[in-house]
Amino acid sequence: MFGETLRFDLSEGFPAFTTKRVYWKTAFKEMLWMLKGKSKWGTGNPNIRDLLEQNVHIWSEWPHKKYVDETGDDITLKSFEERVLTDDEFASQWGDLGPVYGKQWRAWKTEDGREIDQVSEVLEQIKNNPTSRRIIFEGWNVGELDQMALPPCHKHYQFFVDPVKGTVSGSLVQRSADTFLGVAFNVCNLALITTLIAEHTGYMPGEIVWYGLDVHVYLNHLDQVREQLSREPKAFPKLVIKSKKKSLFDYTIDDLGLEGYDPHPAIKAPVAI
Repeated sequence: MFGETLRFDLSEGFPAFTTKRVYWKTAFKEMLWMLKGKSKWGTGNPNIRDLLEQNVHIWSEWPHKKYVDETGDDITLKSFEERVLTDDEFASQWGDLGPVYGKQWRAWKTEDGREIDQVSEVLEQIKNNPTSRRIIFEGWNVGELDQMALPPCHKHYQFFVDPVKGTVSGSLVQRSADTFLGVAFNVCNLALITTLIAEHTGYMPGEIVWYGLDVHVYLNHLDQVREQLSREPKAFPKLVIKSKKKSLFDYTIDDLGLEGYDPHPAIKAPVAI
């Protein structure tokens, strides 16, 4: 389908889907990793080693496939990940994902060599120019797409301040939406970043609006989707910020929690690469 919308009022609960268990800690770790921007490994681009050190494996398939295709070494995914974790030089070369997500969000490179921290600019605009229609950060850098392990699926984030309600709302334009596996993570992470931005600019979280453009189900997910659709949704949980940090970019998973999350059981499905 083309052009679908989901809208959630964050005052009514945190939209972690309940018709299957969403591994929200993994989702949050991914968003916090993106907000860090550069990696300490290799070129400074985001690197899967930072995720693997947190037991997050959702980005490993793409660099693994690139390594196998380019070297002919038919190494297993598990062995590839272990080598990324233990071999600094290997991690620098093969764990590098290119200038994906956080690199664009925090260090968009200009023609004259400067780097623009788009997320910090969003915070400043909300604080100092809240009526702006340009409270945006963007991941679709046309000049660097060919360097990315995967072009951004969730590409355009825009925020809106309601001065009467005292809220910040967030929206996401997603060019490509893996409905069964990806969208639950994307909605969670949009709600998370909107809540954190509100927290760090003196507002309450308002709504989130998710725009899916190419919205699809992969053929190897059909049985799982049927199972999910047979289940009744439950009440949404509440996001808890256990420890507010000085900076938006300082959070770890230990600072966050979900209260009252009681979903139906998880449904396993393979990643479609």
